[in-house]
Amino acid sequence: MKQYKVGIIGATGMVGQRFCLLLANHPWFKVEVVAASARSAGKRLEDAIGNKWAMTSPIPENLKDMIVMDATADIEKISSSVDFVFCAVNMKKDEIKALEEAYAKAECPVVSNNSAHRGTPDVPMVVPELNPEHIEVIKSQRERLGTKRGFIAVKSNCSLQSYVPLFHPLMKEFGVEKAVVCTYQAISGAGKTFETMPEIVDNVIPYIGGEEEKSEQEPLKIWGKVEGGKIVNATEPVITAQCLRVPVSDGHTAAVYVTFKKKPTKEQIIKAWESFSGVPQELQLPSAPKQFIHYFEEDNRPQAKLDRNIENGMAVSAGRLREDTLFDYKFVGLSHNTLRGAAGGAVLMAELLAAKGYFD
Repeated sequence: MKQYKVGIIGATGMVGQRFCLLLANHPWFKVEVVAASARSAGKRLEDAIGNKWAMTSPIPENLKDMIVMDATADIEKISSSVDFVFCAVNMKKDEIKALEEAYAKAECPVVSNNSAHRGTPDVPMVVPELNPEHIEVIKSQRERLGTKRGFIAVKSNCSLQSYVPLFHPLMKEFGVEKAVVCTYQAISGAGKTFETMPEIVDNVIPYIGGEEEKSEQEPLKIWGKVEGGKIVNATEPVITAQCLRVPVSDGHTAAVYVTFKKKPTKEQIIKAWESFSGVPQELQLPSAPKQFIHYFEEDNRPQAKLDRNIENGMAVSAGRLREDTLFDYKFVGLSHNTLRGAAGGAVLMAELLAAKGYFD
């Protein structure tokens, strides 16, 4: 596979830091540019991050002396020196929309971790195992933007990864009719650590702004169809969600209740999970987990602390599958929110786009 030069836009934030770690020794992608806000521009990356480095591994040696560029003022310069950029900036939604479009129009493809363009009908929102065919909409997006190479592709909300991949293998055969999902979300999803979020210690906060709407609506785009140059959302299943912030560093857990059109047996569900794989596994993409879904028989698993890092944090875990009194079944799901859920999911999507020739 050829090597691609990449930029990390928003390199100093929590997800940007995760991108730094994932890309420092990536076999296909070489970091050429790190960029952040004007106040970080001109500094060495290590100095710009200062005491805000939130990862357990240190800043990669090959990145720490890189001079941070200005994500907004240096668009032309950045775009001309890389093949594409990863974007994880902390700005207002309309500012992010404008910024990502400016990169795309400068003929620089954008693989985004931000939510700003998730609702844009010709912007693919891809979980590579579930809806890789949605990248075909990029052709129409380029026509709208008037670009040859430039486009925007986004990844979905981090909390979705703990339950949407568990519904997906069951949908074709059994039909998911309705579901109740309650997510218990780690503080790194808010860009926080226990040092920077003392109010979470010994506490549960029953509100995360915008999260419940995303949890209910975004799956319908993932399960939608490409028609007439845009993604038309699916109309079912009906999902209702509650999202809570819990005192966990990494890993989003979901408690799920589900009713099917045709009720499967417990054995059929587990078999569907364990045998499921997608295009990333077929193509053996560098970040793809070998086994996408791991099912635990033990009553007390999956646990965030024990299981979030399975397959380098790129697998999804499930457990406690049992029949329910109101719905057909209930179970628990878990995914690593800054790996599979954020930066790792974006890197996997970029690998898919690279393998399909979208950066050439």
